[in-house]
Amino acid sequence: MNDVAQTALAAHGSDMSLMGLFWQAGFVVKFVMLGLLAASVWTWAIIFDKWARFGRFRRQLNSFESNFWSGQSLEELYHTLSDRKTSGMGALFVAAMREWKKSFEKGARSPIGLQTRIEKAMDVTMAREMDELESRLGFLATVGSASPFIGLFGTVVGIMTAFQGIAASEQTSLAVVAPGIAEALLATAIGLVAAIPAVIAYNKLSADASKLGMRLEAFADEFSSILSRQIDEKASAGR
Repeated sequence: MNDVAQTALAAHGSDMSLMGLFWQAGFVVKFVMLGLLAASVWTWAIIFDKWARFGRFRRQLNSFESNFWSGQSLEELYHTLSDRKTSGMGALFVAAMREWKKSFEKGARSPIGLQTRIEKAMDVTMAREMDELESRLGFLATVGSASPFIGLFGTVVGIMTAFQGIAASEQTSLAVVAPGIAEALLATAIGLVAAIPAVIAYNKLSADASKLGMRLEAFADEFSSILSRQIDEKASAGR
C-alpha cells in the first residue's frame, strides 16, 4: 500500500487490523464471525477431550488384555471388575459374565439360548461403548462442512454492504473500497479457520474410533467362542 492510499485510509478513519475490521463490520457479519469463533473454540475443546479420552481408552484396553491373557481365571477377573465402573473390553467381559452367571443361577438348560443372550448382552454393551467413543464427532463434521458456507454468507453480506457504501459515497477510491472488502473477506477466513481443523480432526478421530471398535469386536468374538466351548462342556457333563 503506497503513502497516498495510507493517507486516504487514515482520513476515513479505517482500522485495517483484525480487531478493527471486526468492529467496523455490520451486525450480520459480526454475528457470523462470533458464531464461527464459538464453533472453533468448541471444536478445539472436543479435539483435546477426545484425544485424552481415546488415550485412556487404549490404555484400558491394553491393561485388560494383559490381565485377561495372564492366566487368571474368569471368575477371579469377574469378581475383580464387577464392583468397578468398567469400559471397553472390561465392560463387555462383565456384561457377558453377568448374563452367564444369571442364567446358570436360574437353571438355564438351553445352550443355544444362553449363547444368544450372552452375545446380545455384549452387542448392547458394545453399542453403548461405540456411542461414547463417537459422541460429538458429528459436531466436528457439521462444523467442517458448514463453516466455509457460513463464512461465505458473511462475506456476501459484507460485500453487499460495501457496495452500498460505495454507491452512497459515489467514490471508488481505495479508502472507500478496501475496508468493506477486507471486513467481508474476514468472515470467510474465520470460516476456514474453523473448518480446516474440524475436518482433519473428524477424519483422524473417526479412524481411531473405528480401530478401537474393531478391537472390541475382535475381543467379543473371541470371548464368545471361549464361553461357547465352556457351555458345550457343561452341557456334555450334564447329560
